[in-house]
Amino acid sequence: MWLYVLYFTCCISPVLVVVLPLNMCVLRFLRHTTPEKFYIEACDDGADAVLAIDRVSTEISLTVRKDIPPSDQSQPICGIMGTIRMVAGMYLIVITKKKKVGDLLGHAVWKAVDFDIISYKKTMLHLTDNQMQDNKAFLSMMNHVLQTDSFYFATNYDLTHSLQRLANTSPEFQEMSLLERADQRFVWNGHLLRDLFPQTELHKFAFPVVHGFIIMKSCCINGKLFEWNLISRRSCFRAGVRYYVRGIDTEGHAANFVETEQIVQHNGGKASFVQTRGSIPFYWSQRPNLKYKPKPQINKTVDHLDGFQRHFESQILIYGKQVLLNLINQKGSEKPLELAFDKMVTSLGNSMIKYVAFDFHKECSRMRWHRLQILLDIVAETQDEFGYFLVDADGNVLVQQEGIFRSNCMDCLDRTNVIQSLLARRSLQSQLQRLNVLHVGQQIEDQMDFEKIYKNAWADNANACAKQYAGTGALKTDFTRTGRRTQLGLLMDGWNSMIRYYKNNFSDGFRQDSIDLFLGNYSVDEVDLTTPLRELKDWKFLTLPIIMVVAFSMCIICLLMAGDTWTETLAYVLFWGTASVMTFAVILFNGRDFVDAPKLVQKEKMD
Repeated sequence: MWLYVLYFTCCISPVLVVVLPLNMCVLRFLRHTTPEKFYIEACDDGADAVLAIDRVSTEISLTVRKDIPPSDQSQPICGIMGTIRMVAGMYLIVITKKKKVGDLLGHAVWKAVDFDIISYKKTMLHLTDNQMQDNKAFLSMMNHVLQTDSFYFATNYDLTHSLQRLANTSPEFQEMSLLERADQRFVWNGHLLRDLFPQTELHKFAFPVVHGFIIMKSCCINGKLFEWNLISRRSCFRAGVRYYVRGIDTEGHAANFVETEQIVQHNGGKASFVQTRGSIPFYWSQRPNLKYKPKPQINKTVDHLDGFQRHFESQILIYGKQVLLNLINQKGSEKPLELAFDKMVTSLGNSMIKYVAFDFHKECSRMRWHRLQILLDIVAETQDEFGYFLVDADGNVLVQQEGIFRSNCMDCLDRTNVIQSLLARRSLQSQLQRLNVLHVGQQIEDQMDFEKIYKNAWADNANACAKQYAGTGALKTDFTRTGRRTQLGLLMDGWNSMIRYYKNNFSDGFRQDSIDLFLGNYSVDEVDLTTPLRELKDWKFLTLPIIMVVAFSMCIICLLMAGDTWTETLAYVLFWGTASVMTFAVILFNGRDFVDAPKLVQKEKMD
């Protein structure tokens, strides 16, 4: 079971919500490179300890400043992301640039904006040509993940836990290093730090990095300044891209699981409201096959209830009561998923779980977006019952959040984000009144300056989550930003949908491989001379597209360059047109052979 479960079961006590400074206040490092070793020197804490990495044995240890050779190459860095093994051997990944996002409870939060991947080996002469190509491909995958522009860290604050979880911990927990106490669901460089983790004395040189979205804004209502923060933590368990990772795995981890926390601070008081999103939690898949919307498939050979129960046992343990907001269509290809979801909740018979199905597209069709209020009214009483987390200026816990809304649509992106933003606003209305920012009777919607900040932040959150899972910005963000749907928004949704179609079919295999390599789901064997990257394509993949393009081109040419008689022209057009249509039909029938499928994991792992 995860580390955080141990923490909570052994040390639940109502302590003050004070995030104590950890012995990890280092803000700047220097990386020294010699032919034999890497040295990572902490520059800001006055300590003499230096991390040394042997480039031959790969051993990591502590040394002192005087052991750093004087003739070396030095580079300022922001911290260690971790290490990873490639075909050429071990590589060190460091954060070379960071950008400040803001301050959370007095602690700086940073976005990692640039990285460097450095080989332990001084030469690549020991590699064959094929190995060189494979090594280059793996490096490209690592760079692809690192360039997603959504990695965040703090040097002396635990970003992986919500305010309420941090409140219910012991002094012993607070004394742990950030790596020891982190919620492993949200530590995206956990696999990369596997060699540093066992040695706690090395933890000051590396920080847990979360993936998702963070925005921090200083706001003002009624002349009162307050801090409003939005943090989305993306789980590294069952992580991947839209069509290759759906449902849950055998441990109950859901695809595209994201915990989103809204935090308000005013005059020492703090409030927090947490929601989650995640794929429909049983075993189903939706593999790309060149069709615009592949038909979802429910696995008929596994025990769905076992994985379903595992998922919700962990969710209840962490968050308490669950309200499941299922926003998918209740007809067409999505209907079997809705029926199965409802049936499993009923079969589980857990009083801590409530299921609410809301056909988002049906209810809001023809621009009837005001009908979202129907869902808010349905869950209003439950939301009031769940409450939110609230602490006064003296650190006394006034209210705890007793349950959570777990929202999902098919992708857990567009529809889900719209509903989450509305629920979060309703909670924020009450929080700002309790913190004496809003007067009685005032509505957030009437505070135009803040409302603009709020809507844009949630739209940016939607875009970040969508890019990480589906490869494009989110749909329906015009509603999130303005409160209404527009014709321009519909056009942008159409454009993003086309981009998604292309990426989901022709580039997501590479993206999935990149994530699996980064998270350690696939490990490179330095000794193995063969890798899955060099799998030969089937003959259909190379031949049929060429035939289709040639046939279609000839059809167009025959139309533009008419023959001596119309019957001759018609015959040529029919021949080449039929050839192109039949070839296209064959390609579509064998759609899975033409999509960019992952190469680094077995098919059964993806399903």
